[in-house]
Amino acid sequence: MTSPGNRRPGRPGLAWHAPNLAGAETLTLRSPDFDHEHTIPIPHAATRAGGDNLSPALTWSAPPTGTAQLLLVIEDPDAATPTPFVHCLALLDPAVTTLAHGALHTETRTAGVHLLRSTIGTGYFGMAPPKSHGPHRYVFQLFALATPLAAPSPRTALDAVPPGRVIAAARDVRARGRLDGVHRRT
Repeated sequence: MTSPGNRRPGRPGLAWHAPNLAGAETLTLRSPDFDHEHTIPIPHAATRAGGDNLSPALTWSAPPTGTAQLLLVIEDPDAATPTPFVHCLALLDPAVTTLAHGALHTETRTAGVHLLRSTIGTGYFGMAPPKSHGPHRYVFQLFALATPLAAPSPRTALDAVPPGRVIAAARDVRARGRLDGVHRRT
């Protein structure tokens, strides 16, 4: 029997595998801070894990014509939670093709970036896997949406909606890109 602390949702639970977010892998998503499938440096970890809680810089190729919005989802599929832990959820203007360090923080006002609710709040939450839990993967996923996301009702703001409902509501993916990083807390 697996103890609750060892349970991990794994890759199938990622937004990347949601049928409503399927699409061609045509966006090239990169970071000057780490290469795909390599270690994410400590400054991007949570302060309680010895980091600076600094969101990494990101850059991507221009989305296809007809893109209304970009949806950025940063998830940890190795968290001891029933679904991947959402470290950040944001809507981006399609004209934006780069984010500077720290652009995903609530105290930073970045043009073209609308921060939504993540698993534990709004904005970027740095990596803080439990000690001795082994390496965790952090999956940066960018989806070019032809149809903009809307609030579920006039009384509920989109940034108050839980991340799973936002991800489930996204449709009409024109393109998508992915960047995976790894972090282990010692």
